[in-house]
Amino acid sequence: MEVVALIGHSGTGKSYKAIALAKEKDIEYIIDDGLLIRGNKIVAGKSAKREKTIVSAIRRAVFMDTGHRLEVKSAIIKYNPSKILILGTSDKMIDKITRTLNLPEVSERIYIEDISTEEEISTARRFRKKEGKHVIPVPTFEIKKDFSGYFIDSLRIWRKKENQKEQVFEKTVVRPTFSYHGKYTISDGVIKDLIRHAASKVIGISKAYGIQIKSIEQGIIISLNVEVMYGNPIIPLIKLLQERIIYEVENMTSLNILAVNITVKKLILFHK
Repeated sequence: MEVVALIGHSGTGKSYKAIALAKEKDIEYIIDDGLLIRGNKIVAGKSAKREKTIVSAIRRAVFMDTGHRLEVKSAIIKYNPSKILILGTSDKMIDKITRTLNLPEVSERIYIEDISTEEEISTARRFRKKEGKHVIPVPTFEIKKDFSGYFIDSLRIWRKKENQKEQVFEKTVVRPTFSYHGKYTISDGVIKDLIRHAASKVIGISKAYGIQIKSIEQGIIISLNVEVMYGNPIIPLIKLLQERIIYEVENMTSLNILAVNITVKKLILFHK
């Protein structure tokens, strides 16, 4: 197994550059901030960006937790990659990760200054310092369930080399808890207001009520009752309402919606 390292201080754009570098060097697996990534899939680990403090994030990134470490080590043994790209803030961090995961010594060390311009590094630092933005080198759909309630955005990178077909790589921008001062929470009352607002925009829905929100680590489950105006096809109408609720709540809160359960309680007749 060949181990390649990408090294740079925190916030200098390592994760942003990781996919392109891996493609260039024909590396299928990436270790970044506690995750083992293959292509555009997370195959093992837990992101350090979910941690509530910088200290716990560092411990997660270097696999100090026994269960986390064993999970990633088992996955590496299972998939037996020929090459792995490891991202770290220093040579010391890279060496600690390789020792902890029982990986071979690093065969090549690439520093962020070797592949990024001063302007790119400066821009990355500005976004990290002022906006708390962190990049994860996988598509948003892959991490959404693990970052429910976080501010997340998709980031698409177009890359084309001469005489080659254009390639599109998707990354995800997150703003972790430890990037902020204070605590970010969303009350159930706000979510219920968003659901009622979504229902009010669906023609054929007379009323939405009895709304319940169940929160679990991966996201939320929404349950509600509705009154439907007579004469409307119920199944298509309820599917449309589910779509509107998901769009409204996810767009405004970044919460991951696992299910929207709707019960039609009443048909409303309108007489001329």
